Amino acid sequence: MHLLCDSHGHPLHAVLSRGQAHASSCLHELLETCEVRGDDSDEIITPIFLAGDKGYRAEWIDEYLVETGILPIIPSKSNEDRDARFVEFDKDTYRRRNIVERVIGWLNECRRILTRFEKRARNFLGMLKWAFIQWYLKTMS
Repeated sequence: MHLLCDSHGHPLHAVLSRGQAHASSCLHELLETCEVRGDDSDEIITPIFLAGDKGYRAEWIDEYLVETGILPIIPSKSNEDRDARFVEFDKDTYRRRNIVERVIGWLNECRRILTRFEKRARNFLGMLKWAFIQWYLKTMS
């Protein structure tokens, strides 16, 4: 499960991948299939930065994000030269990545999602979106 949320912890979009697929393989699909629009405009809002864990650390990801106008906030792996990256790592901004971790923690409190009762990906994604709807209904009241 690959999750995209805003800086307030509101889930925006989710994409499922196969269990053996690498975490970074769904990044392009996650960003391309998510459309967030402003209040009164038809303009699609794009993120300013994207924080990810070390599983998303690759040179092609940095290049892809910079080309789309998104600043990557992804820490370097322990076996790579941190000075060789063309994007500087912002440690203070990376600390805010706990927002998405809290959303995932909340999703794990939803028993049907944690235990993955739904075996088909389409049904599981439906349950995930149902949990998103519950999230928004709870925050609106």
